[in-house]
Amino acid sequence: MTLKTIHRRALLSALIASPFAVSSFPALAAPSWPKMVVTKDPNCGCCSAWIDHVRAAGFTVDVVEKSEVARLKVRLGVPQALASCHTAEIGGYVIEGHVPAGAIKRLLAEKPDGRGLAVAGMPIGSPGMEVEGAEPDIYDVVLFGPAGQRPYARFKGPLEA
Repeated sequence: MTLKTIHRRALLSALIASPFAVSSFPALAAPSWPKMVVTKDPNCGCCSAWIDHVRAAGFTVDVVEKSEVARLKVRLGVPQALASCHTAEIGGYVIEGHVPAGAIKRLLAEKPDGRGLAVAGMPIGSPGMEVEGAEPDIYDVVLFGPAGQRPYARFKGPLEA
């Protein structure tokens, strides 16, 4: 190893560790996601756990607590069969229920034609519905909109199956 190689490595290490590194190299920067607004019942614990999940994935979240969220779901076009305990709005889309953060990121990156994503019911192991010692369910994330509903992704727990 030469002195020149050592200096290059030291320089690269310093640049990467620098607080300016990410802003200097946009390709290294994490995507900037739009703010998410979640409307939930104030007494729901699984909703709070799901919010923790999306925040840990890098989303900024504002929470609105209302004991009556059914009107919002109707206004946003959430099909009754897909309605769940909380509703989020982000980037012009609706997120209904325990949708994993990975599916939301994919939705925002791909921008498919649809109103939003939903996970019907409350599958065991989905984000916010973890049960210690229980095997996570396999469940579908559904893309819904005026054209109907179709499977968008399949998950087992928080991971795509």
